[in-house]
Amino acid sequence: MFIDTHSHIYAEEFDNDREEVIQRALAANVRQIVLPDIDSTTRQAMLSLAQAHPDMMYPTLGVHPTSVNESYKTEMQLFEKLLGQETIHGIGECGIDLYWDKTFYKEQIIVFERQLNIAREMDLPVIIHSRDSLIEIFTVLKRQHYNMKGILHCFPGTEEDARRAIDLGFLLGIGGVVTFKKSSMAEVVGRIGAEHLVLETDAPYLAPVPYRGKRNESSYIPCIAAKIAEIIGIDTKKVEEITTNNAMNLFNLHVSSANCS
Repeated sequence: MFIDTHSHIYAEEFDNDREEVIQRALAANVRQIVLPDIDSTTRQAMLSLAQAHPDMMYPTLGVHPTSVNESYKTEMQLFEKLLGQETIHGIGECGIDLYWDKTFYKEQIIVFERQLNIAREMDLPVIIHSRDSLIEIFTVLKRQHYNMKGILHCFPGTEEDARRAIDLGFLLGIGGVVTFKKSSMAEVVGRIGAEHLVLETDAPYLAPVPYRGKRNESSYIPCIAAKIAEIIGIDTKKVEEITTNNAMNLFNLHVSSANCS
């Protein structure tokens, strides 16, 4: 089976056909989906979806960097209040985003570091968002001085960056971008191999070829796996096996009878 390690299927973009999207994922053999948290405005939708599909949907808790603003302390309180109350499989999506707005850069670092500390205390993986901020992400991780585990979501870096992330204990989240014609990610994947990768969609964003420009969904995961297999020169089934095992081990997932049906 495949695992989508990053989908916002609980977002409003799926409100009209969410169950159909879930069925298409199952038909494509995508049996488990990790749901990264965004903030308090979408969290209940995420948790409700996970409760409705407990053998398929696996939520995390966190505060997305683009949700960090002047009210960040309140946002963090709402997030931390749920720790220990909800069954979660990771912390995030958290990190630093300098693409949209740099106004709250210092606050983003404070919120990111706090979530890293929580992940360490709870022995949970982190899902890290690093848009236009990989240097800053590495600086924070180095300053933490302890081993982490998690995913650098939508990995944006070079081969050198990839090896640095791997040395820190991270897996690389590879999604639809690797299928784009002018993407540099293909070269990085070709040099790194599949051993340190997990598959993700970031649905509803970044749909792979041949669906580029459309709403992304988990049923497209096999397209990403096939492209990775082509780049590396191995069978798609091998990519499926490696990335699924990586995701299951990282998020402490288990195969249930519902997953196998």
